[in-house]
Amino acid sequence: MAVDDGRLMEFLGKFVGDLGATAAAGNVVVGHRLGLYRALAQGPATPEGLAERTECHPRYVTEWLRGQAAGGYVDYEADTGEFSMNDEQAFCLADAAGPVYLPGAFVLALGALRAEPRIAEAFRTGEGMGWHEHDEDVFIGCEAFFRPGYLANLTTSWIPAMDGLETKLTAGAAVADVGCGLGASTVIMAGAFPQSRIVGSDYHEGSIELARKRAADAGVATRATFEVASAQTFSGTGLDLVTSFDCLHDMGDPLGAARHVRDALAPDGTWLVVEPIAADTVEGNLNPVGRLYYGFSSFLCVPNGLSQPGGYSLGAQAGEAAMRQVMTDAGFTRFRRAAETPFNAVYEVRP
Repeated sequence: MAVDDGRLMEFLGKFVGDLGATAAAGNVVVGHRLGLYRALAQGPATPEGLAERTECHPRYVTEWLRGQAAGGYVDYEADTGEFSMNDEQAFCLADAAGPVYLPGAFVLALGALRAEPRIAEAFRTGEGMGWHEHDEDVFIGCEAFFRPGYLANLTTSWIPAMDGLETKLTAGAAVADVGCGLGASTVIMAGAFPQSRIVGSDYHEGSIELARKRAADAGVATRATFEVASAQTFSGTGLDLVTSFDCLHDMGDPLGAARHVRDALAPDGTWLVVEPIAADTVEGNLNPVGRLYYGFSSFLCVPNGLSQPGGYSLGAQAGEAAMRQVMTDAGFTRFRRAAETPFNAVYEVRP
């Protein structure tokens, strides 16, 4: 075996970066759960000072801060021995209600990885693993991962990009939010369009319970209600809008879901479909975002699809062509990409 030293060192560099990131994930979640980022965003601190702010043990906080500084997640001033967060770090790590909050993605990742023994066995058997069978951090982390993007884009760019939709919602529309999970998208729409009535649905009862609580906490429970139902059985007819956020690719029967959506929509209704950004070719997805989504897909999306009847396992990098084919097979006649972000493609689908 002829090993090129330069290429070997380059590959080892990738390995060190990946292993460091894997180990750092737990520390990010610790910072999230204990409020370490929020406390440090208040101003520079020594390890002892941050430990006092957060009522944590200084030895643990010392090691945590040093690792965070080594990874570039916080800054360090050698002259004073103080750690701090710049505006960009604080924007991404310290504001859980903001438009960019990254720790939730690590909660999702660690929750998904707890299923590794079962997923490894599924690789051998071809069996699926349902979304509802995962650790609770998968549900909590998934909402925390996607919610910032919905906050930043749903009412400001995605809905306005749909032909005539914002006007309908403002006047008062009947909406079904399919596969709503913990209800982040449902609550956002209900808050922005008080004249509309939105019914969120998900087959996972535990998620729906949390969604009802989130709606009540947000003060929109009278216009954002929820039901336990699959994408093939959710209630409602003559709907002005159906939405599905980052979930169609997870389903074992997306075609059945699409047909049910078409039957539920009014003749001039809209289906707003948000999916992970993806190219239609493997080589088009060989990039950092594609790597992220393929990683989650092998643990979450493909196993869920294989756990359900229907014969599909599209996965998180299915791409626009696969989405278009599902819609066409279901009888929709209009399909277009209306908007996109670095993480999502937004499709407008009409009967």
